[in-house]
Amino acid sequence: MIDRMRFRLVSPDLLIDELADRLAARPAATWTRVAVDGAPPARPDTLADRLAEALRLRGRPALRVSAADFLRPASLRFERGREDPDARYTGWLDTGGLTREVLAPLGPGGSGRALPSLWNAATDRASRASYVELAPGGVLVLDGELLLGRGLAFELTVHLWLSGPALARRSAEPWALPAFGRYDAEVRPLHTADVGVRVDDPDHPALLDDSPV
Repeated sequence: MIDRMRFRLVSPDLLIDELADRLAARPAATWTRVAVDGAPPARPDTLADRLAEALRLRGRPALRVSAADFLRPASLRFERGREDPDARYTGWLDTGGLTREVLAPLGPGGSGRALPSLWNAATDRASRASYVELAPGGVLVLDGELLLGRGLAFELTVHLWLSGPALARRSAEPWALPAFGRYDAEVRPLHTADVGVRVDDPDHPALLDDSPV
C-alpha cells in the first residue's frame, strides 16, 4: 500500500522552510503546539531543533521540549524488563506529566508557563528544571516517539516515517522494532499526522501528497 502512495521529494532545507512558514503564518495572539514524531533513527530531534531555529529567525519565540525528558521512572518503565516492546509502546511516556506541565499551559486559556523537562532518565531522578514563560505567539516544538494516538493536544503534528526495512537497518534497539510495527499498524501515523514525511533517505525526504505544508 505504501508503494502506491504519492510522495513529493523535497530537500531538508525546503521542508524546514515550508513548515516554519506555515507556523509563522498562524495567529500571534496564542501559542502553537507542534509534535515532531518519529522513531529515534528518523531523528525527530534534529528536525525539531532546526524548525525551532527557523521559527526564531521569523520572529516567533520557540520552546524546544523532548518527550524523552517526560518518561516515567525506571521502576515503572522496566516493570516487565528493560526490553519489553509492549511496555515501550504503552508505558514509557508520562502523558499526564507532559500534559500538565507543557501542553495544557500552552493551550487555550493556559498560563504560558511550562516546564521544559520533568524526569532525567539517565539518572532516574527529577530533572529539577525551572519553569519558563513562552510569550503568546510562541511555538512549542516537541520531539519524541510514539506520540500520536494518545489524545495529546497539538495544533500541528509531523511524523517522520521509515519503512520497516529502513528502520531495522538503522535501529540500535532491535528489541523495540515490534513497538514501532504495532504503532504503524494501529495508529497509522504517516496518515494520522497533519504532515507525513518519508525519511528512508534522510538527505532526500519526501512529503506524503495529502500533507499540505
